[in-house]
Amino acid sequence: MFAGDKASRALGIELIELGPGRAKTTMRVTEEMLNGYGMTHGGYVFIVADTTFALACNSHDDSAVAARADIRFLRPTHEGDLLVAEAVERQRIGRTGLYDITVSVGEQVVAEFRGDSRTIARK
Repeated sequence: MFAGDKASRALGIELIELGPGRAKTTMRVTEEMLNGYGMTHGGYVFIVADTTFALACNSHDDSAVAARADIRFLRPTHEGDLLVAEAVERQRIGRTGLYDITVSVGEQVVAEFRGDSRTIARK
């Protein structure tokens, strides 16, 4: 799935780890990702978390998509920061999954993302 994800790859998102119900990615913040305050635009923090969520919920034999997602921005990030997103599966019940994704820079957590997945028919 990640090999075909042109949006994530265009942003430089790299897959670091992948296992059943879990994933880890990184993305370096570039100048083009900054908002008018010189901080990383929240949409870019969301996309690295969302990509990591997608990888984790598709790490099983089923194809899955996001049914819902939300994020809490805790600290700003800046140009040059390496965002590290780690996804952990909390539950899988029937066609529904629940995942928590933590985005960090170094030892500091900068955002917490929660996503609900829904399995779909394979194409």
